[in-house]
Amino acid sequence: MLGSQGERDPRVVDGIAAKRRVITFDNRGVGASTGSTPRTIQAMAKDAVTFIRALGFEYVDLHGFSMGGMIAQVIAQTEPQLVRKLILTGTGPAGGEGIKNVTRLSHLDTVRGLLTFQDPKQFLFFTRTANGRRAGKEVLARLKERTHDRDKAIFLRSYGAQLKAIHRWGLEQPHDLSVIHQPVLVANGESNRMVPSKNSADLARRVPNGELVIYADAGHGGIFQFHRQFVETALKFLER
Repeated sequence: MLGSQGERDPRVVDGIAAKRRVITFDNRGVGASTGSTPRTIQAMAKDAVTFIRALGFEYVDLHGFSMGGMIAQVIAQTEPQLVRKLILTGTGPAGGEGIKNVTRLSHLDTVRGLLTFQDPKQFLFFTRTANGRRAGKEVLARLKERTHDRDKAIFLRSYGAQLKAIHRWGLEQPHDLSVIHQPVLVANGESNRMVPSKNSADLARRVPNGELVIYADAGHGGIFQFHRQFVETALKFLER
């Protein structure tokens, strides 16, 4: 699973791990991993490939959330023999609409969070409807359940490098996704402000073997808000 460990809902990780072997890891320079955080998605993908090979796996199923989904796409394009199936959630293709705006939105919602004494993810990951607000509070509470071996807070330098990598991804020319022949499950909330949901439909359409799931009244954290449905869908997808 690719993404930030501290932002992965335990209901999703534990739900999939109940039936599949799950390995999560922090990108270089983030959380428990040492080193300097790369400023491109491609460099992060190379790090992930190195990690997978160091574990001795011949091939893997990849689940990438948000930036992790961008990394997973590059791995599938550059190291296709290493990937059996892909699950891409809350993410979009290179050059996708609105992705270059992630930095601006992140900064604005961080300020909103400070001014309202709320976690910025309440604004970034969830809708402002009653359902979205309630789901946000529930997910944020679950993120605090783990009391030992928690990741260190991300350094500002690493956070900035991640935002720069996403911004560059949003400015890239579209990649040829037809080269990704593996089965791909794409999922997103219907009102994702960070990575606009139409990018998910674009992803699913451009890969030869893609399927799309969109969760109503949900944003960037749609798979967390609808964790039961997502876990069920993901497990069925992986077992086929």
